[in-house]
Amino acid sequence: MRLSIRQIKYIRDVAQLGSILAASEASRISASSIVAAINLAEGELGTPIFERRPSRGVVTTAAGERFVAAAQMLLTSEAEFERAIAALKTKTRNSKEIRIGCFEPFGSLFMPDLIQTYVNRGGASNVSLFEGDQTELQNWLITKTVDLIISYDIGPSFGGNITPICQVPAHVIVASDDLLASREAVSLRDIADRPLVLLDLPHTGNYLLALFDDLALHPRIAFRTRSYTTVSRAVAAGFGVSVGNTSPLSTADHEVDGIVRLPLLDKLPPPTLVIADAYGADKPDFVRAFIDTAQELFHSRGLRRPSPGEGLPPAHAVAAAGAQDGPGRRWRG
Repeated sequence: MRLSIRQIKYIRDVAQLGSILAASEASRISASSIVAAINLAEGELGTPIFERRPSRGVVTTAAGERFVAAAQMLLTSEAEFERAIAALKTKTRNSKEIRIGCFEPFGSLFMPDLIQTYVNRGGASNVSLFEGDQTELQNWLITKTVDLIISYDIGPSFGGNITPICQVPAHVIVASDDLLASREAVSLRDIADRPLVLLDLPHTGNYLLALFDDLALHPRIAFRTRSYTTVSRAVAAGFGVSVGNTSPLSTADHEVDGIVRLPLLDKLPPPTLVIADAYGADKPDFVRAFIDTAQELFHSRGLRRPSPGEGLPPAHAVAAAGAQDGPGRRWRG
């Protein structure tokens, strides 16, 4: 067939998403390019792949189902080939270089500490850090722009090569002169009527608001920002309170003055900090070394990797996390 691998992927995406428009948005390609690929494939096959349903998307025909099944096999093989070549290229690349993608707020929270620990342990000394939201991280990983990414397990899937690092329970951020600042721990109900400063990154904003939804609470958003540092400064300036997950790993020098973090007593689903890479089981040594460093560093702060099928931590366990030198602890910024 005259179809390219990329065109075959477009058709597979349409079948999975049930819509040319949805596939266009997911692939960041024009709908006309996808329609052209479908027309070419149907011309080659001599039969329709999709049944068009006005205003309701598309559905695959019987021939389309067989085409998509074969396409998926081809695309899986192509992905395995790319991973093998990427691993081969990496083994011949200078192991003193590493390219890391991180969830944007991590850049000011703990990445310098994590990277310095990694370098001090003999890791790659030439480090390139790419900071972005979850969608950008996913794209950088797919395009091999980075060797690995570190993020939360929320938002888009990063593929199957994921190493869980630790669970990160949510905490409340208040100004140091707030009446709540003297408490050892609080509930979301204690701040439900307060103006909320929201970290409004893609997927993150929805996740934070969903914490309130779990308790049938409806916070009033007073300040939105995509910058974690701005969240801290807005709270310190009196715009309201905020909810976050990760804290600086070492001292308060990495944080804005005038804030206090308070552990939450509510039973809420904690996200997991994860590292994803494109190498699978054939990880180069410098990638394995970074993963090992991250696991040891976070575990030394009292944060542990979740066990398979592990339930939510009890309220007293979340409160106890406040005594640890890590996310959820109570300290003044």
